Amino acid sequence: MGQSNISLAALIGSRICHDLISPIGAINNGLELLGMSGGTPGPEMELIQESVGNASARIRFFRIAFGHAGEQMMGRSEVISILNAVMQGGRLKVAWGPLDPQPRCDVRMVFLALQCLENAMPYGGRIEIVESRGAWQLHGRADKLNIDDTLWSILATRDLGAVLQPAQVQFALLPMLALETGRRVVTEISETELRLGF
Repeated sequence: MGQSNISLAALIGSRICHDLISPIGAINNGLELLGMSGGTPGPEMELIQESVGNASARIRFFRIAFGHAGEQMMGRSEVISILNAVMQGGRLKVAWGPLDPQPRCDVRMVFLALQCLENAMPYGGRIEIVESRGAWQLHGRADKLNIDDTLWSILATRDLGAVLQPAQVQFALLPMLALETGRRVVTEISETELRLGF
C-alpha cells in the first residue's frame, strides 16, 4: 500500500466519521430534549444515552486514528477528553503524559499503537503514554497479556503475509505511517509488561 493509498484511506475514514458524528449528535440532542420535558427516565432511556455516548466517543477516536491527520496540533485536554470517553467503563486505564500540544499525525500513531496494546490486554491493565523530543513510548502493564506473535511481528517487519481481520488493521497501518515519518516501531514484551515505541 503506497503513500497515496494510505492518504486515500485516511480521507475515506475522515469522511465516514464526519458523516456519522452529525446524526449521532442529533440523537444525543433529542435525548436531552426528552429529558428536559419532565418525567423519570427509565432504563431504556439510560441504555440509549449510554450507547449514543459510546458511539460518539469511538467515532472521535477513530477520526483521529484512521482519518486524515493534517498539520494541526492537538491540545492535552482534547486528547484526554477523547481517551477518557472511549475508555469509560472499560478495564483498561490510560494515562496521557505530554503536557504540550502534539502534532495530530503523532497522536494518530499513538492512537493506533494504543489499539495494538488494547488487543494484547483483553483482561485490562494500565497504559502510560510518554513523549520525549518526538520519540513516543507506550508502556502497558497487566496481570495477564494475550500476545499474538503473528500480529506483533508485522509491527517490526511490515510483512503482511498474514490475513488480517478488520479489528487488526492497526498492526498494518502503524508501521507504514511510522516509515513515512522516518521512524520505526520497536516493541519489548515480557510476561506482564509491554512496551511499544516509535
